[in-house]
Amino acid sequence: MKPLSLYVHIPFCIQKCDYCDFLSFPADDGAHAAYFAALENELSAHSLAFGKDKGDYEVVSIFFGGGTPSAVNETYIERILTLVRTHYALSNDAECSIEVNPGTVSEEKLRVYHHAGINRISIGCQSMQEEELQTLGRIHTKEDVIATFKAARAAGFQNINIDLMSALPDQTFDSYMDSVTQVVALAPEHISAYSLILEEGTPFYEEYSEEVRDEDLSLEMYQETTRYLKEHGYEHYEISNYCLDGYRCRHNVVYWTRGEYLGTGLGAASLICETRFRNTEDFDAYIAANGDPKTIREDVEELDYHARMEEYMFLGLRMIEGIRASDFEKTFGHPIRRIYAKAIDELTKDGLLAVNGDQICLTPTGVNVSNYALARFLFDE
Repeated sequence: MKPLSLYVHIPFCIQKCDYCDFLSFPADDGAHAAYFAALENELSAHSLAFGKDKGDYEVVSIFFGGGTPSAVNETYIERILTLVRTHYALSNDAECSIEVNPGTVSEEKLRVYHHAGINRISIGCQSMQEEELQTLGRIHTKEDVIATFKAARAAGFQNINIDLMSALPDQTFDSYMDSVTQVVALAPEHISAYSLILEEGTPFYEEYSEEVRDEDLSLEMYQETTRYLKEHGYEHYEISNYCLDGYRCRHNVVYWTRGEYLGTGLGAASLICETRFRNTEDFDAYIAANGDPKTIREDVEELDYHARMEEYMFLGLRMIEGIRASDFEKTFGHPIRRIYAKAIDELTKDGLLAVNGDQICLTPTGVNVSNYALARFLFDE
């Protein structure tokens, strides 16, 4: 059976943060009920092609993302997991993650998650500084983060991620590293540390897009994060992700290594049999379709040979260990240098790429300018 990762999008949140451009919005209980009815129908319909009766796929990871999945009643999450177990072949050791925000979970809700089969919690912390949390428009405090982490431990979770953000408005090196230090003191198994991106259409973009970003400070934060986390036992395994031994996010690794994944829910994206597609982002249209995958499907793209090569390189090189030339040749039938010799040689000369026998990876300097380096593997460059 082929491995399949399942993404479930929950678009609801309590309050949209000022920097957020994700597909998310506050909604009432009636909207929640209508959405989950359509979502369950979508999952049931997909099981005709991907379910246990078909026999081709085994679900190896499930990820409830959003939005804020913890903003809805926990019984909805239970029902989705029951449906997946009923209709899909679920691996015995499947990783099952849910994103939660402090202030939206209780000890009881976390216990329900754990009993339902969730085995990985991702806490949207972003900062441990009260002023920065207020600037971001977060609804929680530092103490809420600590309480949520302790409650997750008490509920039985042994795989917890915490998200952190750098390069925030008025953030200093010391304030950021204080947040990193406080998070490490909690000893989560996984930390995602990423830099703020100002997205058009958000309040943050309107307020801060004219300000000149201190790239040297951003780089210093990134480098010290990597150094400090390594010192405390965290493996830097992807550009923005760190983990203790054995705790890589298996679901996200599927994205970076181009495994097959099925996205369900509003706006969710999928990669199946070298075809990318996504669901409509129109909430009313999604509800009206009542879970019919064909009706809600948009932007279908069958990836050609060159598109697959591009993705293989710019996704695979996000992993700190990089890619293997032998795997590239096995996948595409050509030695990698026949396709990318110029990009490899120039990036290596510039100190952005390292070639060690079969392995090709970004150098620490290359990681710091990854957008530039990865763009060199696009054929239209």
